[in-house]
Amino acid sequence: MSRRLSDREVALAASGWIVRSSRGLTAEEQDEYSAWLAADPRHGVWLAKRRQAWSEFDVLTEWRPEHSAEPNPDLLAAPRKRRRAPRLAFLLALAAGVAVALVVLRRAPVEKNEPAAVVVVRYESRALDDGSVVELNGGAQIEVRFTEEERRVRLVRGEAHFQVAKNPLRPFVVEAGGVAVRAVGTAFNVLLGGHDVEVLVTEGRVRVDPPAASAAASSAPDVSAGQRVVVALTGGQAPIVTVVSDEEIARRLAWQPRLLDFSATPLADVAAEFNRRNRTQLVLADPALREMPIVASFRSDNLDGFVRMLELSAGVTAERTGDTVVLRRAPQAR
Repeated sequence: MSRRLSDREVALAASGWIVRSSRGLTAEEQDEYSAWLAADPRHGVWLAKRRQAWSEFDVLTEWRPEHSAEPNPDLLAAPRKRRRAPRLAFLLALAAGVAVALVVLRRAPVEKNEPAAVVVVRYESRALDDGSVVELNGGAQIEVRFTEEERRVRLVRGEAHFQVAKNPLRPFVVEAGGVAVRAVGTAFNVLLGGHDVEVLVTEGRVRVDPPAASAAASSAPDVSAGQRVVVALTGGQAPIVTVVSDEEIARRLAWQPRLLDFSATPLADVAAEFNRRNRTQLVLADPALREMPIVASFRSDNLDGFVRMLELSAGVTAERTGDTVVLRRAPQAR
């Protein structure tokens, strides 16, 4: 008989699943996650508690410099009874924690069969009830309707990436402009345009059904990982399937923020990584900053938070002009 885990051990495991879910679960991890939830009723209880605790950091995750001169200091204060860590390491570690907070989508009960509408202004990652994860590009809108027989999501507008939890008995269907993308356990991106729907498969395989009213309705291609299909919403053109390189996939999915992990990484390299993923560019005007070691984890779209933490704790000043942020050593830090 296996040992019963303490509440503390269960709580730590729950926190771990929240962090892993924010990065996106693989099909194997999704199976493991489902098994973990079913193994003990306490797992779901502690998961809810930890999600609530993480949600309390939402104020800080949404804070930007234009909101106020600096974040609420109470949110950044280290516990007094613990040995005090270096200020920079503490602040950056805190930023890492809030950066991966995950918003959880709750649907209506199955028996009501009512779609849950979701509209986002900026990028969001959401966990669905079945363990699937959907990443929504800014401006996207979806409607979620899960039944006992089927998991269905309607992409009303915009772009979304789906990491589908495996369940052969309960297919996962994404509708977009009359196009239906059917999957079991896989990952794919759907972009609803004005004249067509683009589906990019990053893992596994999906079946793409054109609109029923389309002349190409009888053509329903299977699309595998590393392939892209474009389905016209009008006219008689058949779906076009092409092979896509890893570089092209990365370019098309560059809108998705990623957790950037730095371990004693020179600030020059950190700046280059942020610059690759953001319109706003960091410029190191002081050569002495280039080798400053950074130990932190930040979401790639949280450039403002990263810069502000440097200002608050690393003796760095930032001058913002348009899409450029110039970093210099503060006079007292020289």
